[in-house]
Amino acid sequence: MKIFNWKMASFLLTGIGISRLGDFIYLIAINLIVYDMTGSAAAVAGLWIIGPVTSVLTNSWSGGLIDRKNKKSIMIWTDLARAMGVALIPFLGSIGFIYAVLFLISMAKALFMPASATYIAKLVPIESRKRFISINSLVTSGAFIVGPAIAGGLFLIGTIETAIYLNAASFVFSAVIIWVLPDMDKDLKSPTVQTSAYETLRDDWKQVIMFAGREVFIISVYGCFLAFGLFSLAMDSQEVVFIQDVVGLTEADYSFLVSISGIGFALGALFITIVSRMLSIKQLMGYGMLLTAAGYLIYALADSFMLVVMGFTVLGIFNAFSSAGYQTFYQNNVPVEIMGRMISVIGVIQSFAQIILLFGIGVLGDLFPLRYTIVILAVLNLILSLYVCRQLLKPGKQQYFSETTSS
Repeated sequence: MKIFNWKMASFLLTGIGISRLGDFIYLIAINLIVYDMTGSAAAVAGLWIIGPVTSVLTNSWSGGLIDRKNKKSIMIWTDLARAMGVALIPFLGSIGFIYAVLFLISMAKALFMPASATYIAKLVPIESRKRFISINSLVTSGAFIVGPAIAGGLFLIGTIETAIYLNAASFVFSAVIIWVLPDMDKDLKSPTVQTSAYETLRDDWKQVIMFAGREVFIISVYGCFLAFGLFSLAMDSQEVVFIQDVVGLTEADYSFLVSISGIGFALGALFITIVSRMLSIKQLMGYGMLLTAAGYLIYALADSFMLVVMGFTVLGIFNAFSSAGYQTFYQNNVPVEIMGRMISVIGVIQSFAQIILLFGIGVLGDLFPLRYTIVILAVLNLILSLYVCRQLLKPGKQQYFSETTSS
């Protein structure tokens, strides 16, 4: 068994955590800046479209680049690019220029995320991945909870521009921390045969399709998890409308409920971190997905504040279980040599589906009572979770859930 250096892991977690914290501070600040400049809800809504559109345009080619290039360097340079882009925002007087810079920042993030996932798979041995990923989930949920609070505090004691500059500094700090990490691509060899960009892209997609054809079980199980996430995102996009107009709660109630969900996720991730050796990957995946679906169904059928609290608490806690289980399953079963390409190709498909689904639920919300739409999506998630549980219980699939190296 390979001995894992948890000191290096703590550096990586700190770098990724600070980068994520910066994402959440910047998210709050940029929404306020755009709204102050335009007074337009549509202009603010446009901010949420930039991410998926950038993902479609970037992920179609970025996976091959990430697999062939040094992951540590990509993480450092994309952090520095985001720092520079964020620092420029206060000097831009045009909404068009702001959107253009946000597009470049989103592109850098679209490179950073798969590069960091592939780097983790290279740095962290199979035996330690489940615990590492649960700690990483705890870091992410902490950033989700703390980031908006820090942004709010900065707005109180300073200006939005102050928050922006500190946000840019956080990306630089993240890059410095990642710089001290070991280089996991020292022996990475660049291809000697020069091919056109089209041929390279075609070969990348062909490799992903060939892997999907060989490993139908992996793709079917992970695909269900991604579909589950898309249905959940569709429900989340209508959360504020559902809670206020359907359940009849207030804006303050909504803010409290979002915090409850974030705290639940953090508690779930903390619990997994403590007892990770007692929980198998199958248990994290099966129980996590099934109980997250149950939480969404409670929320969809809720007609009181307490029922919504119960639903948000359940889905928050067990979403951490599901996330840790599926990330570990993915990293243990997808060859690290094509992991960047897999993440990117999946990202393109996911972003297309996300745009269509978000548009579709908006239309359905105008045609039918929102309660019906949310209940249907919650039931679809429950069906997906039951199907996955059935798949996990199939005999002869134990090799996909092994937590030790084969050698």
